[in-house]
Amino acid sequence: MTDPLRHEITTAADPIVVKVGTRVLTGPDGLLDAARIESLGRQIDAVAAAGRRVVLVSSGAVGAGMGRLGLTKRPSELAKLQAVAAIGQSCLIEAYERALRGRGRHVAQVLLVADDLQDRSRYLNIRTTLLTLLDLGAVPVINENDTVSVEELRTSFGDNDRLAALVATVIGAPLLVLLSDVEGLFDRHPSEPGATIVPHVPRIDAAVAGLAKDTLGGLSKGGMASKIAAARIVTEAGGSCVVASGRDDGVIEAICRGEPIGTLFTGRFETMPAWKRWLGWSADARGTVVVDAGARDAVVTAGRSLLAAGIRSLDGDFASGDVVALADDRGQVFARGLVNYSAADLRRIVGLRTERIAEVLGSTPYGEVVHRDNLAVIDRSGAEPR
Repeated sequence: MTDPLRHEITTAADPIVVKVGTRVLTGPDGLLDAARIESLGRQIDAVAAAGRRVVLVSSGAVGAGMGRLGLTKRPSELAKLQAVAAIGQSCLIEAYERALRGRGRHVAQVLLVADDLQDRSRYLNIRTTLLTLLDLGAVPVINENDTVSVEELRTSFGDNDRLAALVATVIGAPLLVLLSDVEGLFDRHPSEPGATIVPHVPRIDAAVAGLAKDTLGGLSKGGMASKIAAARIVTEAGGSCVVASGRDDGVIEAICRGEPIGTLFTGRFETMPAWKRWLGWSADARGTVVVDAGARDAVVTAGRSLLAAGIRSLDGDFASGDVVALADDRGQVFARGLVNYSAADLRRIVGLRTERIAEVLGSTPYGEVVHRDNLAVIDRSGAEPR
């Protein structure tokens, strides 16, 4: 049965960011699966032929490098892993080039690290480049720069779910598709009798986040925790996210037709301005300001500015105009924004009503510590279970 909301979201979305995980792109031997790359190329071409632009975030560099070097086991030494990834990255882009060139599509390789998106000018340059590539009809293929990014290689699922979500916020994509070896979010552990896929998640809260935990051992199943985190970013920014199995041929086309594939995460349905998308997820926070429950509610629910009266404590050494994170008393970060006071001055006025600031500082340069126009709410769910 067709879901009207899903159909409306997925059939109109443009551009689309598609992330493909390592377990989709590699076989049981850990090597790159050429047939899977060809299938992805065919699907991307079909979606593009229908008039929609596609950005691909792809893992698989290590598997491709292993195949090129004739390795049968993933290296455990970090330096060797990075070297294998460097060799494999060219193999990976070659594979996508072969899959798309014959269909008249250009492939553009883009390698990113977190620092690239933290700096505002570099962020804007990346945004302009990606949008220009799409205007030229090219398919950007983005990956974490494994040669210099250490954390990507130390973990099983890397950081490409988050990278894909950030790319979606950079270009303002209304839909992120996360393809992995899991069919979607299940209502309990998939191994339990009667486990079924949750078709639609309208709001990511503590209960939804809890579904990413193995009830027996507390381990992430198939990287679902990172996918929920990525979905939270996109939905807070005003987009939607679908998590589905990338091993199903035609899955991208089916999702774009509005078919009930995987789990659809939806959120605010109000696109956050580009400036606030950078502020909320890409900018480098210089410190953390801890606020009370009343201040959190005022910022998150009422859309108000942060005042000194609602602040309990702060951490970090920041200057006026720096980006800071706003957290509740449990340490859960719920917003980020540009602070109007330095850390030194702010420590002197913590908890004070606005009319008393001049008594301490000699003047009241700003009535707000963080003005709502320079503030982005990134988590409306409250503290997650520990």
